Amino acid sequence: MHGILHRPVPKQKCVPPSARWRTAFTLIELLVVIAIIAILAALLLPTLGRSKEGAKRAQCLSQLRQLSLAARMYVDDHQGLFPPRTDSGRWPTQLRPGYQDFRILKCPSDLPKPATGVTDTNRYPADAAPRSYFINGWNDYFQAAMQGAFSMGALAGKSLPESALKEPSDTVVFGEKKGAPGHGHFYMDFLEGNGNDVEEIERGRHSAGAKNTKTGGANYAMADGSARFIKYRGALYPLNLWAVTDAFRTNRVFSN
Repeated sequence: MHGILHRPVPKQKCVPPSARWRTAFTLIELLVVIAIIAILAALLLPTLGRSKEGAKRAQCLSQLRQLSLAARMYVDDHQGLFPPRTDSGRWPTQLRPGYQDFRILKCPSDLPKPATGVTDTNRYPADAAPRSYFINGWNDYFQAAMQGAFSMGALAGKSLPESALKEPSDTVVFGEKKGAPGHGHFYMDFLEGNGNDVEEIERGRHSAGAKNTKTGGANYAMADGSARFIKYRGALYPLNLWAVTDAFRTNRVFSN
């Protein structure tokens, strides 16, 4: 008989205890990994923040464009007149057939509940809805047209004729207002208090950095139905795009 050959059994190596732990992270290695992750997060978060704000700005611009088109529809249906100034049933109510959804009235970058100025949700739900925008009060036009009869109280029921606008593509109908309590204005009035262009307009809501700063800008809807983003100073200088008359448009009447 042939002898049975036995393969030699390899000897198992004895692994030192210290070597068994080399596949795990040491405390220093773990801290290094955490530090790298923190650095990457710091680099990526601003980019993500800018992307998020960019999306909000685009949505806000779309909403203002819809309000601008609603105003155009109103003008076409009312013999070339913009919505009249009223103390109840204001422009959000008057233009409602052109936008329907109240969410159109609130910019996504604004406060959760921006000031509206109206609390009667039963009679005028559109007026009472949270609102980030206000309409041009056309003060300079009415002051020139009414002359000595002009006063803020005398503007009730007054409508701006479309024919008064020399540059509709560069004349603001809607802009962004401040959202804090006490800033529930419906109309942007040059001749109220120190001027709503000083106290009420929000010119820096959309910014890649801190909100409401001079590094940002805001969205505006124009009289021709268009809407666009304008940097902080661009809506008032070198031309005041809220104005109708030459004196106000060129800032010869006042400067802010």
